[in-house]
Amino acid sequence: MRVLLLDLDPQANATSGLGIEKKPGSSIYQALLGSTDPASQIVSTRFAGLDVIPSELDLCGAEVELARADENVIRLKKALEPVLRKQQYQLILIDCPPSLGLLTINAFAAAQGVLVPLQCEYYALEGISTLQKVLNQVRENGLNPQLQLIGILMTMYDSRTRLANQVVEEVRRFFGDLVFETLIPRTTRLAEAPSFGKPIIEYDPYSSASAAYEVLAQEMQARLARLQAAHPRKAEGLV
Repeated sequence: MRVLLLDLDPQANATSGLGIEKKPGSSIYQALLGSTDPASQIVSTRFAGLDVIPSELDLCGAEVELARADENVIRLKKALEPVLRKQQYQLILIDCPPSLGLLTINAFAAAQGVLVPLQCEYYALEGISTLQKVLNQVRENGLNPQLQLIGILMTMYDSRTRLANQVVEEVRRFFGDLVFETLIPRTTRLAEAPSFGKPIIEYDPYSSASAAYEVLAQEMQARLARLQAAHPRKAEGLV
């Protein structure tokens, strides 16, 4: 697939994790305010088929600006329309902030599906119940009736601890097939990779974490294929 990664998180972890410098003015901030074309912010990466719209700290100001703007929950959806019309990408991945503020709600309004990474900790279980309520509200109030929960990805999994296994068991019991079979392990190599500006598949391609993400990609492709089959008119430019 040809993929566009949109870093919508002001912390810019997806940006720095790919070794891309965080530069003022390089994010989708101005496009959200309607003053620039988001296509002008797209940056090529050293990975074939992957482009990025980076993030930077100034994106923090978008929450304040959007709060005062008209149609403030569909700004991202409108900003991405020119990119979708060009049909350059089969998949657009939006990396959201770890909060349910206006930036994340904008992502929910623009997306067809949501992938939820969930740490193997009990506090994370509390967070996903809140997230479910928000997703239901987004669908029920007409903001995005077609929004689907594509899956829940268990991360930071340590098979040696009872807690991790209990959390996985509890999530699987409640969400069933929505939980990905793949479990992302807690490893030192995975924690090190971002400090070198590399994804794990480049930093340590033969590690258990790299293998887990490769299997996850296969699972994700299968789920996206089912989503596209259910919504064939939206097959191009899937978000």
